[in-house]
Amino acid sequence: MNAPKDFISVADWPAEELQALLRRAAELKRLHRKREGHATLPGRTLAMYFEKPSLRTQVTFEAGIAQLGGQAIQLRREQVGIGTRESVEDVARNLSRWVHGLVARTYDHALVEGLAASATIPVINGLTDALHPCQAMADALTVVERVPLDEATLVYVGDGNNVAASLVLLWAQLGGRIRVSTPASHRVDPVYWERAEVFAAASGARIEWVEVPEAAVDGADFVYTDVWTSMGQEEEGEARRQLFRPYQVNEALLRAAPEARVLHCLPAHRGEEITSDVLDGARSLVFDQAENRLHAQKAILERTLGEAPAPL
Repeated sequence: MNAPKDFISVADWPAEELQALLRRAAELKRLHRKREGHATLPGRTLAMYFEKPSLRTQVTFEAGIAQLGGQAIQLRREQVGIGTRESVEDVARNLSRWVHGLVARTYDHALVEGLAASATIPVINGLTDALHPCQAMADALTVVERVPLDEATLVYVGDGNNVAASLVLLWAQLGGRIRVSTPASHRVDPVYWERAEVFAAASGARIEWVEVPEAAVDGADFVYTDVWTSMGQEEEGEARRQLFRPYQVNEALLRAAPEARVLHCLPAHRGEEITSDVLDGARSLVFDQAENRLHAQKAILERTLGEAPAPL
């Protein structure tokens, strides 16, 4: 099975392709650190359409395409006016005539799917409210740098959001072990959880939901958390803080997992989902994760834009 045109969800990609991306990301990281050239996409142009604020996604994609020999073009939401000035279809068709690929970071997942459906160029999901596949790939790279993915238990604690959904899908594809600990009211979207169960049945992965965080992290090798209030949920902030307070990743919780390393996709709300002493502590891998966004996404860019036809 060949890789799809787009990188919208890890669920769309065969496990062997995802493994190949992780291997290539590790090689790109080695080349980057040795300052060896790897301009494998000379002349490629990447459009970047962002509806949400960004630090890691913007910098790592823009730096990544530059390091691969290409260049990026920033597109502002108010400048493009998708759905107001122009339709999704027309924007996608125009961009397909000018550039080699598009990264879209949006609220509505259907918008990224619509762009991909109408574009002849690859579309990469830089984050939606539903999924964050590039982050999950960077997280997997961070884990496999230390231990084979199928030999470690990852525990995600907090809100069953876009990051949690992508992690469950990826770990299920790759045969890993993942527990998700959330309130019953905020579990991972059943659409993604049920698809992950299908993958797990084929790969031998173990995925489970454990409501009580202390029970979930018992024996974990990696403990992962994310913000309780994502962009667009600010009005729910106080209610979410009350609901998720028992899910804070702190030293007390980590006593049940004395060897676990700590993961967070950032930005962090220090003192809410994670305490500063844990985020900055010796167990934390959060800045390794952030660095690995660059290398994981460069592998994705190579695999998608390297196969992309030249604009008409």
